[in-house]
Amino acid sequence: MIIDAHLHCSGRETSTEVLRTLDEAGVDMAVLLAPFLTPPYSLHDAESLRASNAHLAKLIAGHEDRLIGFAVVNPLHESAADDLAAALERSGVRGLKTVPTGWYPYDPRAHRVYEIAARAGAPCLFHSGIFIDGTSGRYCRPSFFEAIREHPRLRATLAHLGWPWCDEAIAVGLIDLLHGRSAHERQFRFDLSFGPPPPYRERVFADALGVLGSAMLQYGSDAFLPCEAARLRRGIEETRAVLEAVGASAEDHANIFHQTAAQWLSGAPAAP
Repeated sequence: MIIDAHLHCSGRETSTEVLRTLDEAGVDMAVLLAPFLTPPYSLHDAESLRASNAHLAKLIAGHEDRLIGFAVVNPLHESAADDLAAALERSGVRGLKTVPTGWYPYDPRAHRVYEIAARAGAPCLFHSGIFIDGTSGRYCRPSFFEAIREHPRLRATLAHLGWPWCDEAIAVGLIDLLHGRSAHERQFRFDLSFGPPPPYRERVFADALGVLGSAMLQYGSDAFLPCEAARLRRGIEETRAVLEAVGASAEDHANIFHQTAAQWLSGAPAAP
């Protein structure tokens, strides 16, 4: 079984197209992020994000067994916490995606959003690391996300393994292991989408596997819909090849492509 835990909507896709692409790519379930990077949707416009979340709810309606919706809000907007609460009331919208840009993960306004997510038992996906479009990544260092620990019931995934601060991301995740927390109790997981460029990839994957173990790592394509199934297959194949090159076991593959994300999506962690 394969879960793609990081798949972007553009606002131009249809449910039929998405499901066909997943079928042809051999992907069983996908975490779909409400559109925020394609016009008319923008992180800077709260009204457009409300429309984005409404689009997502319609897209996944009736397909919640395979399409898992993550709403997008921007904590800089006064309405962000209320907008998240409203989005999570829609059928099938189960989580939150945020992108720290113009705000730090420890910002009091962000904490108000975390409170809503924690109360609802909603998993969260955060951009971490640099942006390939040149937008400043200074807000997205992995250590800044330690603020999430103030909400013990919140379960978070840091995208891209925090590239280029991968060692810092691994250190953030290591705290859960040092405290002996089981997979269900851990707050942090890390997705391998995009992340380190090819010359670094084997070393970074090996370090993450060696320190954190595969139960804290999950696969995401970071692809944008609508797209061809070949785009999703290529991402899966490239990730499998790197994992095989660093000696990942069959259990590691199962965790990264399915089990870690399934655990992340299944329910709030037990309070430590």
